[in-house]
Amino acid sequence: MEEAKKVPEVTLNSGTKMPIIGFGTATSPLPQPQELTSIIVDAIEIGYRHFDTASIYGTEQPLGHAASKALELGLIKNRDEVFITSKLWATDNHHDLVLPALKTTLQKLGLEYVDLYLIHWPVRLRHGVEGFNCTGEDVIPIDIKGTWEAMEECYKLGLAMSIGVSNFGIKKLTQLLEHATIPPAVNQVEMNPSWHQGKLREFCKQKGIHVTAWSPLGAYKVLWGSSAVMENPILHEIAMARNKSVAQIALRWIYEQGASAIVKSFNKERMKQNLDIFDWELRPEELDKINQIPQCRLSKAEMFVSENGHIKSLEELWDGDP
Repeated sequence: MEEAKKVPEVTLNSGTKMPIIGFGTATSPLPQPQELTSIIVDAIEIGYRHFDTASIYGTEQPLGHAASKALELGLIKNRDEVFITSKLWATDNHHDLVLPALKTTLQKLGLEYVDLYLIHWPVRLRHGVEGFNCTGEDVIPIDIKGTWEAMEECYKLGLAMSIGVSNFGIKKLTQLLEHATIPPAVNQVEMNPSWHQGKLREFCKQKGIHVTAWSPLGAYKVLWGSSAVMENPILHEIAMARNKSVAQIALRWIYEQGASAIVKSFNKERMKQNLDIFDWELRPEELDKINQIPQCRLSKAEMFVSENGHIKSLEELWDGDP
């Protein structure tokens, strides 16, 4: 058996250590649960120790099974060796619904705690909305103060070792920080060479909030993805010259920006490649080229926006950075 790769860790403001590269489980269509469990066990064998799920993904149970299977197989010695992130879905974005939602998540994972629990979106949906089948009319006002208080309670109860947010812009983070007694440890946002998130990253850095990139490769070849990263000529040119994959260049760039990344590949060879980014670095001229890539948010989340709904524009949803 090949020796599992060691992934560097970042220490969050909660004191918890988080592996810099996480393994994503959001995918469409979903594999069969046993198949996904087996893929995650492979990932653990390769060296992944950080796994990202969410109640909306439908992957919490297979991930929990994979963690216990890895223990059985001796791939990990105890639960503490894996870092598991899950997220609160938008229908549960309410003070009274956070704790029950996390308890359901823990039940599905078969765990006593998650390492990181995130508010998935700064949006609240009316109850009864199924999955992503929502429109802007389903969005109702959110009490971010009340929701965050309940997130802090999850932390105090030891059910989440760290708490944070996802898809929050500067304005919404500022509002949250006005009320928070425990600041978010992480803001998980779309970030890749085609969407640098420079201003938001700078703000988070000043506030001690770690940024994690989702869609670091532009969610290539999935339902809502784009070829803006994986087929980018600048990244191709750098990859060819360095004898690396485009994914490796993109992930290394994220790492050099001080962010972590959630990457998803179910192909064993690519899983290995995606961890092979720590013993080399990008040259200044390569970084300059990456800075010239045209910028565009790939996932705009239009489903939350409607002239007749609570969020009337993409500017409003993304705090003026659509």
